Amino acid sequence: MGTMKTTVPAFDQAIRSHDELIKRRDLAIWIGAEPTFTDRASEAPEWLHNALGPTKEARARQMLAQALGQMPGTAILRTLGRQYSKEDRPRWSLGLYRRRDGQAVWSGPPDPLLDSTPIALPAGQLEDFWEQLTQRLGVYGWPALLFAVETYPELRIAFRRDRLPLLANPERDPRLARPSPHGQAIPPQGPCDELAEQGTFLLGIGWPSPEQGLDAVAAPCVELPACPDGEMFQQLLAAIGAAANAAGLPALILTGFPPPVDASVAWTTLTPDPAVVETNMAPAPDVVTFLDETRAWFAAATAAGLAPYRLHYNGQITDSGGGGQLTLGGINPDRSPFLSHPQLLPALLAYFNRHPALSFYFAGDFVGSSSQAPRPDERTTDIFEEMALALALLKRQRNPTPELLWQSLSPFLADPAGNPHRAEINIEKLWNPYLPGRGQLGLVEFRAFRMPSTPERLATLAALLRAIAAMLAQTSDYPEPIHWGRELHDRFALPYYLRADLWEVLDELASAGLGLGQALIAELLDDGYHWLTEVGFGGCRLTIRRGLEFWPLLGDALTQEHGHSRLVDASSTRLEISLRADPDSGTEHQDLADWQLTVNGYRLPLRREDEMDGETRVYGLRYRRFKPWTGLHPTLEAQGPIELLLSHPRQPDALRLTLHEWRPQGGGYDGLPRDLAEAAFRRAERFVTERLETAPTAPPLEPPSTALTPYTFDLRRL
Repeated sequence: MGTMKTTVPAFDQAIRSHDELIKRRDLAIWIGAEPTFTDRASEAPEWLHNALGPTKEARARQMLAQALGQMPGTAILRTLGRQYSKEDRPRWSLGLYRRRDGQAVWSGPPDPLLDSTPIALPAGQLEDFWEQLTQRLGVYGWPALLFAVETYPELRIAFRRDRLPLLANPERDPRLARPSPHGQAIPPQGPCDELAEQGTFLLGIGWPSPEQGLDAVAAPCVELPACPDGEMFQQLLAAIGAAANAAGLPALILTGFPPPVDASVAWTTLTPDPAVVETNMAPAPDVVTFLDETRAWFAAATAAGLAPYRLHYNGQITDSGGGGQLTLGGINPDRSPFLSHPQLLPALLAYFNRHPALSFYFAGDFVGSSSQAPRPDERTTDIFEEMALALALLKRQRNPTPELLWQSLSPFLADPAGNPHRAEINIEKLWNPYLPGRGQLGLVEFRAFRMPSTPERLATLAALLRAIAAMLAQTSDYPEPIHWGRELHDRFALPYYLRADLWEVLDELASAGLGLGQALIAELLDDGYHWLTEVGFGGCRLTIRRGLEFWPLLGDALTQEHGHSRLVDASSTRLEISLRADPDSGTEHQDLADWQLTVNGYRLPLRREDEMDGETRVYGLRYRRFKPWTGLHPTLEAQGPIELLLSHPRQPDALRLTLHEWRPQGGGYDGLPRDLAEAAFRRAERFVTERLETAPTAPPLEPPSTALTPYTFDLRRL
């Protein structure tokens, strides 16, 4: 869990100062994010693994209502959401559409977000609105035609804005009687409004029901066409609002196609994803603005009873389950830093390759080739070698085009199943000709981040990415990528080595004049997520942290590409065990080399690492924490509890630390932890510390070489 190490004013000042550093370099690097929130007290499928469920949309509406209170003049749009394979219709999408200059875009009746009580309209009032809206469109010089159809929405208006004549007989054009797109499958090429593409715009008015793919709602709806530009869309909103007010409608819901978005507007949506509500934030020009927006959405989630983390029965803390992706881009595609500085993206790939901390230190519990954000070098050696060649060839190009960048790098930025969306660095919206409407936006998404627990931590990660991008934008040279091999999932599975690698990144940023400052560094290096327990003995500190485990996918990835959670074997776990001198203990510590630490009777071969402030002994421990109902190694039983014994030949007593996966005294817990404090208590009681008056005299067992790697002792191989 992220915990603030400095006061909020000091943190905010550090953010402002770093924004200034980037601004002085004449770099425009916009930042976007997708924070995800869950109901941590619920064990319903929609809050554990399913994308859709009976209460999720209602929670999203609560979030939207809370945020709307801080943004007067904002339009609420319930537009088409995403659709995945094996889903027969689009998911819901709730959004806030506003102008960045603060001017209102909506002054019509409110959306009944939180009021499900159906309104009763006087006879003819909806038809009055229908006619009023036609007249308002005429004010803009948009000739309109009223007609009715038998499919929802029944009352329709067709209009053009180029003064060309409308069809005289709408009944002869079946497209004018098309069903609502909310109840239809999205075509493979994406949402398409064929009429709008030809200059005819179709509005629908009616009372929806679940049969049309929408929840039964308390007010009439207007179904919007796809608009080609923001000016027309805002004029259309003004006409609808004025007509609804003139007709006396007490409430109105706006549905249909998503709006056009440019630099003048901010469009944020709430959508369902497995286990979470996902907030697709409007991009911000700097981290100061990003932080303000993030704080608002965190507050909205809290008001709706949602959290950015989960608490497990045994007190373990994990993120929401939906990740905390971040996106870099420009005010528009042409001004994206990745296109205006075409060597930035290749340099970024090489830089992330050489610094695994950027892939793993901020990652969630599920990492590796089967995860939501695999690194390119977590695929095959052949793929890595071809990527290295691609980077070398790009380096020879003085000014590679956006097309060449995408063609050269996109084959390597995908998961093992070939899915470009599930990649650590996702460029499917950079300059992708195969993603209609949103593939050529100049955007790069960074997916290897767990959902941060605070808005401050999310903003710090945004500052880190902007700083790295600003540093690399100034260079046309970058080192060759490293093929880490087994070291990637061995050495860099331990927080100690990830932290050391992150310090290298921070030092390089400081040398480039882009140092983050003490407040942001303290937030980045916060150890709360990995830290489990610590105990002092004989002038030393024995610390246990959780490491990374690279859970394998069960079955074929392609068969699990349907927008839901994947099935993996999560039964193995990895701990980092470290020993350091404790200068504050008041006891003279013995030479660390003479300490002996055993695990279930086996000697743990601690590695010596030297730092500026002293020596550290560190090693990893891997074991099976439970036996899954389905998974790998059916003959391998759970291996807890784990017993650590720390002793020294010149010290008569010893320390025994027993690690339990569950309650040491047995039995179950009375529900999930109520809060972070109770979760911390449950974690603490799982680590039982005893001081033995007499150290054992029997020599420890030597672990077999097959159970040892350079950085980890794997108990599963005993």
